[in-house]
Amino acid sequence: MTAILRPGAKPANPHFSSGPCAKRPGWSVAALTDALVGRSHRSKPGKAKLQQAIDLTREVLGVPADYKIGIVPASDTGAVEMAMWSMLGARGVDMIAWESFGEGWITDVQKQLKLADARIFTAPYGELPDLAAVDTKTRDVVFTWNGTTSGVRVANADWIAADREGVVICDATSAAFAQDLDWAKLDVVTFSWQKVLGGEAAHGMIVLSPRAVARLESYKPAWPLPKIFRMTKGGKLIDGIFIGETINTPSMLAVEDYLDALLWAKSVGSLKGLIARADANAAVIADWVAGSSWAAHLAKVPETRSNTSVCLVIADPDVTARGPDAVAAVAKQIVSMLEKEKVGFDFGAYRDAPAGLRIWCGATVEAADLKAFTAWLDWAFAEAKAALTKAA
Repeated sequence: MTAILRPGAKPANPHFSSGPCAKRPGWSVAALTDALVGRSHRSKPGKAKLQQAIDLTREVLGVPADYKIGIVPASDTGAVEMAMWSMLGARGVDMIAWESFGEGWITDVQKQLKLADARIFTAPYGELPDLAAVDTKTRDVVFTWNGTTSGVRVANADWIAADREGVVICDATSAAFAQDLDWAKLDVVTFSWQKVLGGEAAHGMIVLSPRAVARLESYKPAWPLPKIFRMTKGGKLIDGIFIGETINTPSMLAVEDYLDALLWAKSVGSLKGLIARADANAAVIADWVAGSSWAAHLAKVPETRSNTSVCLVIADPDVTARGPDAVAAVAKQIVSMLEKEKVGFDFGAYRDAPAGLRIWCGATVEAADLKAFTAWLDWAFAEAKAALTKAA
């Protein structure tokens, strides 16, 4: 193949990890100057900071006024587990997965909660299951809006019944703040600070509809609940969780960082502005892929391609003809070379996903950095392919 010259310009910000993700443009530790360090999160100013985080989350995301928003332990994983352990078992549940995290929720339902009436709907990486076959009318539903490790998302919530009788639990951790969630169709929405807004890890968010609150107050699971999962006391919702009285001690440094990210989000147009930035970023990669001779989207249907966790596979016929080990070796070499050049960090495919690349295109990433990055991807692939050919 024709040799490609080593590019000159590098991305100003080489952080393309899918979590924790790039900090917002212009971020520095100075953003944490007002952090309430050394003070109790239960003090009056501590509670005020946590309440402000909840209020700004509602404002930026457009969460309905009658939905509850809480800050919970253990990132998005903790929030999803809290919802499943507290609510499932009241009726049959349909579990939907098309990548590793959704598969994890299925494992919990089957092997930990051991629910007898659980139907499973799955699809290979790059595809969606048949959503029309899911019973969103009479059964509970658990699904991931955006598959972080596959780059496949649901296009909308039209497949969810408006007159549903159960609750819909949505893991939206790499969708929130970048995709338009249909709140009327969702009863539990979870996400973390470390994704689209580039916040710090360990803290999760749980958003509850009135239907979800009713479930919590009317249903008691057959299994014991750890303290960090308990959202009710005496059959009533613990309202304090949803006004900043967290179950466990949060990092006030991380809270300050989240507040900074939320205020930045407002400055770029809140949800509409964030979506526009992510869409523009994903378009940079899509346009490059359209002209590439070696890269392709893992997500097969354009309408279901993520605008945040963009997953790519190596489609060069000379490489693929050598088998999966050669494909994996080339992908690994591309990542290694560009990390060494300080051009791009942490953009390899997830360990359970097909070999390839996963490039974060969320709102905190700049389109100009992605454009510069694609030139380096072409250079690295040419080098890796040449090395593969020479070794053979």
